[in-house]
Amino acid sequence: MGLATFKGGIHPYEGKELSENKPIKELLPEGDLVFPMSQHIGAPAKPLVKKGDRVLAGQKIGEAGGFISANVICSVSGTVKAVEPRLMVNGQMVTSVVVENDGLYETIPNFGQERDYTSLGKEEIRSIIKEAGIVGLGGAGFPTHVKLTPKDDSKIDYILVNGAECEPYLTSDYRLMVEEPEKIVGGLKVILSLFDNAKGVIGIENNKPEGIKKIRELVKDEPRIEVRELLTKYPQGGERSLIYAITGRKVNSSMLPADAGCIVDNIDTVVSIYHAVCLQTPLIRKVITVTGDAVADPRNFKVKLGTNYQELLKAAGGFKTEPEKVISGGPMMGQALFSLDVPVTKTSSALTCFTKDVVSAEPSTPCIRCGRCVAACPSHLIPPMMMKAALKNDCEGFEKVNGMECMECGSCTFVCPARRPLTQAFKDMRKQVAANRRKKA
Repeated sequence: MGLATFKGGIHPYEGKELSENKPIKELLPEGDLVFPMSQHIGAPAKPLVKKGDRVLAGQKIGEAGGFISANVICSVSGTVKAVEPRLMVNGQMVTSVVVENDGLYETIPNFGQERDYTSLGKEEIRSIIKEAGIVGLGGAGFPTHVKLTPKDDSKIDYILVNGAECEPYLTSDYRLMVEEPEKIVGGLKVILSLFDNAKGVIGIENNKPEGIKKIRELVKDEPRIEVRELLTKYPQGGERSLIYAITGRKVNSSMLPADAGCIVDNIDTVVSIYHAVCLQTPLIRKVITVTGDAVADPRNFKVKLGTNYQELLKAAGGFKTEPEKVISGGPMMGQALFSLDVPVTKTSSALTCFTKDVVSAEPSTPCIRCGRCVAACPSHLIPPMMMKAALKNDCEGFEKVNGMECMECGSCTFVCPARRPLTQAFKDMRKQVAANRRKKA
């Protein structure tokens, strides 16, 4: 069987050698921790604590604000200093619980104790995952308990674990594959226990041979689990790209993966499910890559949620040269930062710092009709037509050329010799079309 892949995509410089061979280092926070009530897709959580309250590690401090929402769990013990708006990575001010860390890390009862998932019912497992505040940790932030509760369990025949990690420079998932493969397999077994007809497939790009080797060895006697080797290409880890590469099934913007009989979870999400169900440990930590040519000691850190980005940078030795661009996430889909005074949240994946900002260094020029963006688009769209509609603010025209199928992966912008801001324009148009649809509804 050949390497699984999809049509289109690009091959940007990977940059993974900066951090991929360094073990994950645990980082304990020094300052206050900030827990935004909105770290997920859906309604914000509702604060359950007030100023002056004492809290414990593992305690629920924010309760899901609806069906599509997620609990927020405190990662340290200490005292609530405030419940107030705080700055997030995306520039928004979000209601947050601010906790003064007492350094004791006292926990709630039974925290970290082993539990046999086979003794639990399906709804018990889903309830545990919900209570643990687990969401998609690959960046989307969709509440995991909702994803694991489709309309019809029997129609799910694939549980896909996304080990592609196709975003350049990021290596946190790879380090988890190398250092904690048993938890990945254990978490997948928990998910499979919810779906009697499903097969588990762990998809890993072929630039991660050590991860493939370790996990294949663990699942060699597991009849319901296999490792599928993927061609190294961006955006191989996109949900639609991964589903097509492994199953040959197509998913569009009006569908959920469950409509194609699939559920997709990121590597760290599956590890977090193992922690919650098998070790009674809710989601209180993330593995974050701190990298880029401006960072003194690029590596991955296991950090408490709520930790300040400034502490992450300090732990990586700070800047060896002053950066022109700092990104939360990777260079393809990350968000440029104007301040490091923001907290690590469930959807944080990396802090990437570059000496030069090559994007803004080159001015945008008119389209030369070269067609590179069309060849690169994993959704098989025609970006020049989409851009024409975007420049006119023509929402109807944007929809007619299937603009809502855009994955916002950035492939078109990456290959464009004219340096046109295609992805940003499409992102803005998609938001506008979605807002118009909500108004009509």
